[in-house]
Amino acid sequence: MVQTNPDKSSNADLIELARSLTANGPHKIEPTTRRVRGQFDAHWVFDTTSAYHVWEHPYYPQFYVPTTEIKGFRIVREEAVDHDERVYVASVRPEGQGNHGEGKVLRRVLVFEQGQLEGLVRLEFKELDAWYEEDQPIYGHPKDPYKRIDILPSSRKITVKVGDVVVAESTLNMFLYETMLRTRYYMPKTARAAFIKRGLVQIQWQYTTPSSTTSLCPYKGTAEYYNLNVNGTEIKDAIWWYRDSTHESAAIAGMACFYNEKVDVFVDGVREEK
Repeated sequence: MVQTNPDKSSNADLIELARSLTANGPHKIEPTTRRVRGQFDAHWVFDTTSAYHVWEHPYYPQFYVPTTEIKGFRIVREEAVDHDERVYVASVRPEGQGNHGEGKVLRRVLVFEQGQLEGLVRLEFKELDAWYEEDQPIYGHPKDPYKRIDILPSSRKITVKVGDVVVAESTLNMFLYETMLRTRYYMPKTARAAFIKRGLVQIQWQYTTPSSTTSLCPYKGTAEYYNLNVNGTEIKDAIWWYRDSTHESAAIAGMACFYNEKVDVFVDGVREEK
């Protein structure tokens, strides 16, 4: 058995997760008939309709794949998690590449040979170059099949303030409702002529500067951000928007959303709790 010092091991968090899953089982596990594929270094590591949704915590699932579905690659044992060495951290290497050979290596892989997850392998989402459900790219992590997004147009007036300064007002909004999360209020970035006739849209862009931050959401796509600078106070990443959204969130593509927790948001004059 390979001994590990958790303080030094880059896999310490992975080992802790594996031990928890082995001892207590996942929060929930369900098979899925969706075609799930993972790409690494221009090759498919797996292409399967036998994947599992595994909830390691209550918030969203990960995909776990049967070890038998790893094709054209070898699973190389790196570090045992339990005394029986039936659960271990591994790397995945192309067939023909030696254990210490040159070339790209897929690391931070968990293999389970016992317990509720027996026969499954967990591949770190961000370690692969791309994930797909059927032919749809997945962003950030798999979607939870028990959660949904509703995007509804709303003429309720949204006012955004930093202190006493109004930085945005709009009555031409899209309200995004996502299961178990707070409502997000999207407004047009610019007021086109057609909008002006229908309602109010005014974002005070002089208070903003572009941010280099991006984030990924499986339901919406890749978000870009702006910082707010008001009376000498900078609020980083206070606004986000999706230049190109996923199909299901197309209604908010190109619209701006203020981070409720970082600014004061009023809905029809009523201030929301941060």
